[in-house]
Amino acid sequence: MNPAEDYILSREEPFRGILLHLQSVIERTVPLVELKFKYRIPFYYVEGRPFCYLNQSKGYVDVGFWNAAHLPRHLQLMVTTGRKAMRSLRYSHLEEIDDTVLREVLEDAFSVRHEKFYK
Repeated sequence: MNPAEDYILSREEPFRGILLHLQSVIERTVPLVELKFKYRIPFYYVEGRPFCYLNQSKGYVDVGFWNAAHLPRHLQLMVTTGRKAMRSLRYSHLEEIDDTVLREVLEDAFSVRHEKFYK
């Protein structure tokens, strides 16, 4: 098992369940992702570049995205507190996760990322 998976499995509930669910949705939505352990948290990379991260902290789990200001949908649902370019979807309970919203944000982030780096 890699350190990123250890991180996820070592969390207490409800955070372990949230992280496992997010991991499943991310890996089904963006099959090119590679799970790594960077900065002491799980990071997903696509083709060697950071894509998103998972971070459990202070009663919630963040799914963070770089350059999220360029995403076309669901910005109103993303947390920006204290950040300039990064935004995240934040969950305290498994029931809060709307898989459709999460998939759409992941798809948009993947599309924006590829437009930016592969034009």
